[in-house]
Amino acid sequence: MLKMSTLFLRTLRDDPADASVTSHKLLVRAGYVRPIAAGIFSWLPLGVIALRNVERVIREEMDGAGFQEVHFPALLPKDAYEATNRWTEYGPNLFRLQDRKGADYLLGPTHEEMFTLMVKGEYSSYKDLPLSIYQIQTKYRDEARPRSGIIRGREFVMKDSYSFDVDDAGLEVSYQKHRDAYIKTFDRLGLKYNIVSAMAGAMGGSKSEEFLAPCSTGEDTYVLCPKCGYAANVEAMKTIVKPGDGKFPALEVLDTPNTPTIDSLVDVLNSKFGGGYAASDTLKNIMLMVDNKPYAILVPGDREVDLKRVEANLAGVNEIRIFEEEDFKKFPKLVKGYIGPQDAKANGITLLADPRVAPGTAWVTGANKKDCHARNVVAGRDFEVEGYVEAAEVRAGDSCPECGTDVVIDRAIEIGHIFQLGRKYAQALNLTVLDQNGKSQVVTMGSYGIGVSRAVAAIAEQTADEIGLCWPAEIAPAMVHIVATGKEDAPFAKAEELGRELEARGITVMLDDRRDPSAGVKFKDAELIGNPIIVIVGKGLAEGKIEIRIRATGEKCEAAVTEALDEITKLFS
Repeated sequence: MLKMSTLFLRTLRDDPADASVTSHKLLVRAGYVRPIAAGIFSWLPLGVIALRNVERVIREEMDGAGFQEVHFPALLPKDAYEATNRWTEYGPNLFRLQDRKGADYLLGPTHEEMFTLMVKGEYSSYKDLPLSIYQIQTKYRDEARPRSGIIRGREFVMKDSYSFDVDDAGLEVSYQKHRDAYIKTFDRLGLKYNIVSAMAGAMGGSKSEEFLAPCSTGEDTYVLCPKCGYAANVEAMKTIVKPGDGKFPALEVLDTPNTPTIDSLVDVLNSKFGGGYAASDTLKNIMLMVDNKPYAILVPGDREVDLKRVEANLAGVNEIRIFEEEDFKKFPKLVKGYIGPQDAKANGITLLADPRVAPGTAWVTGANKKDCHARNVVAGRDFEVEGYVEAAEVRAGDSCPECGTDVVIDRAIEIGHIFQLGRKYAQALNLTVLDQNGKSQVVTMGSYGIGVSRAVAAIAEQTADEIGLCWPAEIAPAMVHIVATGKEDAPFAKAEELGRELEARGITVMLDDRRDPSAGVKFKDAELIGNPIIVIVGKGLAEGKIEIRIRATGEKCEAAVTEALDEITKLFS
């Protein structure tokens, strides 16, 4: 039984100054976590219990699916990550360090390499497979902008598991087993979620899906089709555009002084050159440095470029940034505000385009001359792109790639991600087994992650209300929060007796047995802490009654003391 008279707990009445999302505010105020540096948190007793409850649910479902738990160190040698090129691919997000002898190490951001090498060291035959193993471990990533409390930190707890199969058919089976286990896990955690198509990104591989918990403050954006059920992270959203017929007059250069922006250009086009123009008729040329190489990416003028989409869809890219003044100096033929795609190749610039800039479509764009634009600039006639990449922002009302219906957009917290990795890591680290014919086969892998500490925040975000946290019973520090009030000894004795009886029935209890705080303070603390059932033992005891409150709904009722134990037990049956 958790007794608040001795519990290491201090609640706060005011929101922390640096907190912007609900979970961050309430987890700090309710005494679950404390920040100690940017993106780094200490966990207090209530927080540890909630975190361990999430871990317990995950373990039970992983074990139930037949997966086996292992454990790796967080401090890892450089060698394996060099073999897969992730020592450099991870860039500044990787925490690197040296021991006293100068040997290079890292703090594990994820453990694909370690799992691969573990299996390589133990197994050598197809008869050993399939295999799925997992761990729950602290990870470290030097996030440029840690934010939202434990939703995006530099140190966090993650469950990562990996499947090992001889062939792709086996991988598909393992992937589905993990998918099913994830559904059971998140259902038990009481989370609302959507399963959406996603990009594999730096992880590599082919098929990839995310489990997203809808939340207005979430950092992931996804689309849903209300008709066919298509769901995808915006990074994985596909744009379907039919090619144009290319039947347009010859390119015409227009005198358009003082029009460095799309809005100013449209105004001049409509006032001087026939009218009927909109921003969607123009073309933006977004100048980027991609791994220190110059790129131009074309998007319609009415759309912003989404660099997260660009990065996710450019395989093997480590760094993308917008052109800076120093970059423009290296390409003096580029006229800022009047750049067009016509001379990209001649200037040594790689030209990519959003799918909306389809072959045979015509645009108004820069003429590569100061104060001049060109119209009737046709893709495939007046310029050639070297490739297409999903680059433009996704909007509500964009067409579903499956059925053409207008999609809706929502925000969410990513709580799980599953990948069919394939043979990327097994190939790099020479993980092979002998097949039925005695031939060496590279093993195919799947990778499956759950953000454990993030799940605590996601549950808080989805269940909290204006007065505090509101945990599901599986996650709460205690299932019942008993508040003893008054100055007499009787309510306190009865409250403790009731708590012992509940725990004998397997119902966990937090008892507010503090003598000094007022009843009002105790009620506010109980609401803030967020255990599912609040039981008040106070002045009603003289009449043989106690009060039972359901935290999530605010519903209240009185129960006879003699029947209270059964009444409370019924709430969890």
